[in-house]
Amino acid sequence: MLRPEVAASYQELSEDVEQVSENPADERGGEMGVHEDASSVILPDSELGTSAPSLRFSKTCLKNVFSVILLFIYLLLMAVAVFLVYQTISDFREKLKHPVMSVSYKEVSLYDAPGIAFYPGKARLLSCKHHYYDHIPPLINPGQQGKIECTTRRINYTDPFTNQTMKYALVVQGPRDVKKKELVFLQFHLNETDQDFSAIDYLLFSSFQEFVNSREKAEFMKECESSYSSWKFSGGFRTWVKMSLVKTKEEDGSETVEFKQETSVVNYIDQRTKPRSDQLFFVVFEWKDPFIQTVQDIITANPWNTIALLCGIFLALFKAADFAKLSVKWMIKIRKRHLKRRSQAMNHIS
Repeated sequence: MLRPEVAASYQELSEDVEQVSENPADERGGEMGVHEDASSVILPDSELGTSAPSLRFSKTCLKNVFSVILLFIYLLLMAVAVFLVYQTISDFREKLKHPVMSVSYKEVSLYDAPGIAFYPGKARLLSCKHHYYDHIPPLINPGQQGKIECTTRRINYTDPFTNQTMKYALVVQGPRDVKKKELVFLQFHLNETDQDFSAIDYLLFSSFQEFVNSREKAEFMKECESSYSSWKFSGGFRTWVKMSLVKTKEEDGSETVEFKQETSVVNYIDQRTKPRSDQLFFVVFEWKDPFIQTVQDIITANPWNTIALLCGIFLALFKAADFAKLSVKWMIKIRKRHLKRRSQAMNHIS
């Protein structure tokens, strides 16, 4: 009777032990399930942390500030470009109004022989010779008629300023060879004069050959006297005239010729035996140097450089305006996006 009861109680005890041995695994599983549920719970935005939105806001603020700075820089560049346009146009107009004088020199070995027109009055030409290398031999029989070895022409014409007085001119061919220092030495003689001072007028013009080839020599001399200045050399002296030629180009393309002179005067010592009341004149003409001076007005304003500069400035203006417009659009877009995100966050929180 006892054995069946003991067997039944042993079986119950073994079942309880098996249940106890199985309960720890279930408890551990339950704990793990609890932990997994806790980790899988979605927290609200406020519980995730405020670091991410603040970082996003700081980046957006920096981008906006940087865009504003760039916009002001490009506006400043646009103002500078506008000023450069104004300054370029003003400089171009000023250079057009005030051309610069340009002086150039051309070296020659032979000049076109100039014409020397003398107005001797009562004086008489005694001698005329060409010499070279600045050497003039001693005078032989001064005051006496000598050799005239120069090409001369005599002409009468009316005074271009009064049109009434007749003028007598003796035209002599001037020196040509500047390398050999060619010079023309002339001697005049005046018997008596009723003037207090004795002098002979002379006039220089550019080409003796043009005078020879001219059909109306009287009109030619009138034009020369109207266009060129006249000078004087006195009696009792040897006047040495060194000439230089200056050509001036006018705005209409015409060219004018002018002579510049350097004059040195040496006293003549009269060694004739008998005292005389007559007067001797000595004059020498020579080229100063082998350079012809050319003067012309040059407009330094180059229209192509100005146009290229203006094109570059306008291109920079258009690029700057385009960039400014895109920057403003981008700022407006960023602002709208920020406001939209902010409103969504407020709605989520509410």
